[in-house]
Amino acid sequence: MPKILIIEDEAAIRRVLVKILTEESDSYEVQEAEDGLAGVELIKKEDFDLVLCDIKMPKMDGVEVLEAVKKIKPEIPIVMISGHGDLDTAVNTMRLGAFDYISKPPDLNRLLNTVRNALDRKELVKENTRLKKKVSKNYQMIGDSKEIEQIKDMIEKVAPTEARVLITGPNGTGKELVAHWLHQKSDRSKGPMIEVNCAAIPSELIESELFGHVKGAFTSANKDRAGKFEAANKGTIFLDEVGDMSLSAQAKVLRALQENKVQRVGSDKDIKVDVRIIAATNKDLKKEIEEGNFREDLYHRLAVILIKVPPLNERRDDIPLLVNYFTEKIADEHGTAQKNFSEKALQLLKEYDWTGNVRELRNVVERLIILGGSEVSEKDVQSFASK
Repeated sequence: MPKILIIEDEAAIRRVLVKILTEESDSYEVQEAEDGLAGVELIKKEDFDLVLCDIKMPKMDGVEVLEAVKKIKPEIPIVMISGHGDLDTAVNTMRLGAFDYISKPPDLNRLLNTVRNALDRKELVKENTRLKKKVSKNYQMIGDSKEIEQIKDMIEKVAPTEARVLITGPNGTGKELVAHWLHQKSDRSKGPMIEVNCAAIPSELIESELFGHVKGAFTSANKDRAGKFEAANKGTIFLDEVGDMSLSAQAKVLRALQENKVQRVGSDKDIKVDVRIIAATNKDLKKEIEEGNFREDLYHRLAVILIKVPPLNERRDDIPLLVNYFTEKIADEHGTAQKNFSEKALQLLKEYDWTGNVRELRNVVERLIILGGSEVSEKDVQSFASK
């Protein structure tokens, strides 16, 4: 039920507006305030979907109300009500963030259209906020261990900022999931997230991959090509296994971070980019710095925030939750009924030495589901462990 607040010092105008709105829809819940101060106090205490606010009022005028509301609850659309001599002020309030304005005496159709549009806008804002907080099911972090809860808390704090993040941890622990959570919970979530596996790209091609190239830059460069940094503009670039990047590419990444500019291979033209960098590695970068394999200045640029993802052996209590999650997911992928794991089977899985971490656990669960009986038993797990 949409809640609408009318802030208007003239009782006759308030009565007209209440009558128009309540007759338009019995779902509208309309409240009144006779001046700006009373209106702002109500807005502090309650959540409204729309505010209709007069411009000229005693105690606190409409412009002051607009500025106050934009500070405390900026998502609320505000429609200004202007008298004959207030037109210039009304137009100026649009620049200050008002949704629209209507003139006195209010035209019925104009008023109702403006109200409908403003309420639709509020719904879109609420939906976008909800979706931003909801992380894709493909990138959920499963677990309620202390280690995972700390990571989730860190993500909630860091994601809305522009801080660069370095994610560390062994292979298969879920560093990519952390990166996706950071992006999807950030203000850049509508923009692209471009992933680059630095270990999978030959060192002679990494610069072209990251920064692009111009035609003729090297033998196989048949046409101009944009790099990953350009593709990630207004979004996030995820440099996975950044510890495997060549020193030459590291220097260019450092420049991109310092100046927000990149140059395609074979060109001296600067291209501005607006990109947030998240990096991950399974290497000890401080050791790599000592051995001359990684630039110390780049490390300090990337590691503004450090998130360490623990190996599965350090969060064994999460294994039953992970097994349940993978069983549902695998059953859905294969179009089969979900299988149960006996308590003894789960206990054996908790005791196993997971050198391949969560990735290995997922593979094992899939194998047990495909090869096991209607319920995965202790024997099934023992058979797997003996291989």
